[in-house]
Amino acid sequence: MAAKGSANDIADDDLEPLADETARQAQRVVAAYAADADECRMLLAMLGIGAGPRPE
Repeated sequence: MAAKGSANDIADDDLEPLADETARQAQRVVAAYAADADECRMLLAMLGIGAGPRPE
């Protein structure tokens, strides 16, 4: 059975990208609570804040 939308749903067009510092803070929190590196990568990917190329 398909889930029905509600008044609280947010359209993809309404979402704004995270600020770099906010994403880094979220990555640190996820890394601190993840059981291992694989779980950390999976959770970061699910949140859309997976590790990208590091700035030089």
